[in-house]
Amino acid sequence: MSSAVELSESFMSFESFDGTAVTCRRIGSGAPVVMVHGSGGGLHSWQPVAERLADRFELWTPARRGYAPSGPGRSPKHFADEVGDLGALIDKIGRPVHLAGMSYGATVALHAAAAGLPVRSLVLWEPPLYAAGEELAPVLARFEELTARGDRRQADRLLAEVVARVPAVLLNLMDAGKPAGEEPDDAHGWCRDLESMAADTADVERWSAATVPTLLMRGADTWPPMPQTLDRLASVLPHVTLTTFPGQMHFAPSAIPDTVAAEIARFLPRS
Repeated sequence: MSSAVELSESFMSFESFDGTAVTCRRIGSGAPVVMVHGSGGGLHSWQPVAERLADRFELWTPARRGYAPSGPGRSPKHFADEVGDLGALIDKIGRPVHLAGMSYGATVALHAAAAGLPVRSLVLWEPPLYAAGEELAPVLARFEELTARGDRRQADRLLAEVVARVPAVLLNLMDAGKPAGEEPDDAHGWCRDLESMAADTADVERWSAATVPTLLMRGADTWPPMPQTLDRLASVLPHVTLTTFPGQMHFAPSAIPDTVAAEIARFLPRS
């Protein structure tokens, strides 16, 4: 699996349980796989990996509530809202799905499986389970303040430093490489995600309720506390395969989509 497969794609939009409009891209054919993006992402986030799986699976990549072209959804948001959206999408698909989540999207996937949605298996890329609890409430307030005054550079640094806990050396590289004035249209989504994380808990033991086969993936060079968090998660998941990608960090699905897609293809049954 060395290159993307060119297949037709389609888009659909549906109303979720509370009337929020959710837009989803579909590509490929085969067993259905729903791919949930992380914070600051969107329809594009899983696309490089999805294109490399489209010869054997039907890939559904929704834009989560809060991220265009989906609707904003209600505030404050909770993980239960995202689970409701996934439930509505699975109803549209009409059969149980494999569920893949990237970063925050992997946390959403865990919530969905634990809630009993018709999920056949989980594919998780580095869920930031340590980023949870009421200590994130002031981070949300500060982020909203910075974005309201147009200071997206400092807002992004706040997220990277306090939420993602990116090391200082990488933070400085990020600052140096980001063009001045660049303002991605994801602030609303980030605000809602922070609401969900602030209302959640960092308890890892609860994920023993996610009993489906699970592929847990990580980069060998991802910074703390992610490695320790994933080790704890792997110890409580009943049916887990833990895969580490040498020389990679949190951004491996974008950096090496061929390799990530090949690992997912090995794990998932084709029928």
